Amino acid sequence: MQYDPIKKSLGKVFNKTPFLRILFYKLLDLLLLRAWHVRKEIRQWAGLSEPADRNTKRMILDAGSGFGQYTWFLTGMSPWWFVDAVDVKDEQIADCNAFFAKMGRKNVLFEKADLTRFSQPDRFDLILSVDVMEHIGDDEAVFRNFYDSLTQKGMLLISTPSDQGGSDVHDHEEGESFIDEHVRDGYNITDIQEKLNRAGFTKTEARFTYGTPGKIAWKLSMKYPILMLNTTKLFFILLPFYYLLTYPVAFFCNWLDTKMTHETGTGLIVKAWK
Repeated sequence: MQYDPIKKSLGKVFNKTPFLRILFYKLLDLLLLRAWHVRKEIRQWAGLSEPADRNTKRMILDAGSGFGQYTWFLTGMSPWWFVDAVDVKDEQIADCNAFFAKMGRKNVLFEKADLTRFSQPDRFDLILSVDVMEHIGDDEAVFRNFYDSLTQKGMLLISTPSDQGGSDVHDHEEGESFIDEHVRDGYNITDIQEKLNRAGFTKTEARFTYGTPGKIAWKLSMKYPILMLNTTKLFFILLPFYYLLTYPVAFFCNWLDTKMTHETGTGLIVKAWK
């Protein structure tokens, strides 16, 4: 399944004007269940970590920033939150720097970086890694760099597929991932915490996402449209009508997934502290 070409095509369409770019971010926030969970965790972190003085500076790393969706969310929450956003793709770094500068967001810098080598000792109060670790073979090197880069009271927040069918692998013969850019289909909830402990983290928490309602939402919001777009780009014309019919159900399922505690699920939210 070629997922990256679809993302690039959508990015080109929505990158024509700042209005369309912001609309793209809002659509991703609505459609992607992981965004619901990540934004919930960020708000909780802000409530727990922010002192009485709301103007206190916070340093944040968006580790694998992609289109800049989460950096946009973070920089909009407070002008005193400064985000270092890193990615491996030159074109996305240049594109994001241009867009954020055009929008007057001065509390961010996008840079190219290899996370297996990127370390900024004791710099960040929050490190965010969304759908990144499943793409990196030497994950333990990245976890060690994350540990070194956090302040003493900082938090690492990871969103990644689990081994309970992450990347929709259980729907394919021979265990092939629905998204073939992944180097692993998902993490075991215990194994990822053990890797973080070996990297130096003394406290970890992990929970499943994409339980039963999340799986329904994922198929309606992402899987079926992507399959159809891979068949023919003409489906772009039909997408608004498709979502008009299906999104009310997907929206409810997304909301329900964030409210439930799941015994298992195809996604993970993992948090770690020094």
